[in-house]
Amino acid sequence: MKSMGKKVAVIRREHFNAAHRLYKKGWTDEQNASTFGKCSLPNYHGHNYELEVKVTGAIDEETGFVMDLKLLSDLVSMHVLEELDHKNLNMDVEAFRDLNPTAENIAVVIHDLLRPHIESSLDLFIRLYETPRNYVEYPA
Repeated sequence: MKSMGKKVAVIRREHFNAAHRLYKKGWTDEQNASTFGKCSLPNYHGHNYELEVKVTGAIDEETGFVMDLKLLSDLVSMHVLEELDHKNLNMDVEAFRDLNPTAENIAVVIHDLLRPHIESSLDLFIRLYETPRNYVEYPA
């Protein structure tokens, strides 16, 4: 891949729905409630997550792409949406068996799910909206 040298970001936006409960095993219900509030209630709660996956790199001279957005869409669908969409993160997703499914941790898990499938010469950035007003970014 011959590069034109100019770095450009391409972004794919997706959404998924998932339930979770924020709590720390080994803490009392009172400690969990004090730290995580209603998010620690034992019957879980859900979010409509909005996800932005940003890939940054040099423009390929032959294709004019940084990365084919159809390929990025397929990778997100296969490795992220299949894993997380319509799931109870605590119960259904192996990555969260011993990891509290906070928005911060979900963003890192998404990054780690995608990173092996995207050329190492390209930078990968995740922005995850848990609500319209609350979002996290990884790497920061």
